[in-house]
Amino acid sequence: MRLRKIAVLAGMLGLFCLPAHAEARDISRDTLPANDGWAAEGEGTTGGSAADSAHVYTVTDRAGLVRALDGGSDTPKIIRIAGTVDANTDDDGDHLDCADYATDGYALKKYLAAYDPRTWGSAKPSGPQEEARQASARKQAERVELAVGSNTTIVGLGEAVLKGGSLQVRNAGNVIIRNLDVRDAYDCFPVWQPNTGGLGDWKTAYDTIWLTGATHVWVDHVTLSDKGRPDSAEPTYFARNYLRHDGLLDITTGSDLVTVSWSRFADHDKAMLIGNSDSATGDRGRLRVTLHHNEFESVVQRAPRVRFGQVHVYNNRYVVPADDYRYSLGVSTESAIFAENNAFRTPGHIEAADLVKSWNGSALHQTGTLFNGYPVDLLAIHNAYNSGSERDLTADVGWTPTLHTKIDSAAVADRQVARGAGAGRMP
Repeated sequence: MRLRKIAVLAGMLGLFCLPAHAEARDISRDTLPANDGWAAEGEGTTGGSAADSAHVYTVTDRAGLVRALDGGSDTPKIIRIAGTVDANTDDDGDHLDCADYATDGYALKKYLAAYDPRTWGSAKPSGPQEEARQASARKQAERVELAVGSNTTIVGLGEAVLKGGSLQVRNAGNVIIRNLDVRDAYDCFPVWQPNTGGLGDWKTAYDTIWLTGATHVWVDHVTLSDKGRPDSAEPTYFARNYLRHDGLLDITTGSDLVTVSWSRFADHDKAMLIGNSDSATGDRGRLRVTLHHNEFESVVQRAPRVRFGQVHVYNNRYVVPADDYRYSLGVSTESAIFAENNAFRTPGHIEAADLVKSWNGSALHQTGTLFNGYPVDLLAIHNAYNSGSERDLTADVGWTPTLHTKIDSAAVADRQVARGAGAGRMP
């Protein structure tokens, strides 16, 4: 323990643990470059770059991170995360597991017995065990939900990790999150939803990063995953996988002007949802998002799935999993995806027709796509293989991106992203 404290102190003083490129340049006052995607619109995205010295923090544990976040205040602030910060800890820094959050008599065995569809039926869970689950979930949420306010920059120092937490940008703007490994936003208390998908399903509470009502956000060189506790390793209850993780990065509820660049999404089911409801017509004219030079590796679906938004998807790299793959690009209600020069690598049994799925979508613009090294027209292939359950998509999405960095060929981007995407790979 004493050696660990010495190591943390030394890291805070910059004595070791930072790679040479991290020591050479302080990225914490960087702002989004001009024209770098939708987040560069208007006044751009500057995060906490204007913070005074009293609001520049280096944090090494949850307590320090919570103090620096200041309840999601709008005060300009820079938060540097060093080492590994575990959100599932108490005020003394001791780790908390699911048993520590359980309260009011909640027990998974009792919950399963109470709401078994064979006896409970299809009604929404209610009664003592559901009430106990909700109370237990609130206890965990108090620890792991981390509110990020306006005018904030969060950066990782060296190989910084935030595990178990859900960074939530709620009704805030001008936020930058960079060079951070954010992993395992693990929900101890999923809820059973009997009518979801016809057969029922488990629903979890926490996105690793959640933008809701957020504007002008730049996420860059971030790694997001379930590392250490994949849902595929969880048991099956009521014939459905007992999910513990929600989205890696969800952008919902009127969020707008977002750039996600040089980040890595890995080993997860539902990676990115842009627009959470077909009925959320207030999202029209919003959800403008740019995704460039990101890697989606072993992601089952939603890379991304889009409703309403004008979303520019260019120079991304997709490494499709061999098992349980569903799709990459999800075209949903009134979405306008403009996809350029993306590269897909798939196992032999995955076909180009599997890469796009539509739910009430109408259009998809795509050019320059590579599929296992060969050029393909995803739109033509989707329409040719459409089962008839959805209408054919047109190429006219009603807009052409103007805010973007250099757009390379898919082959060049494939190599660049493989080398440079994710935390710890800042240029």
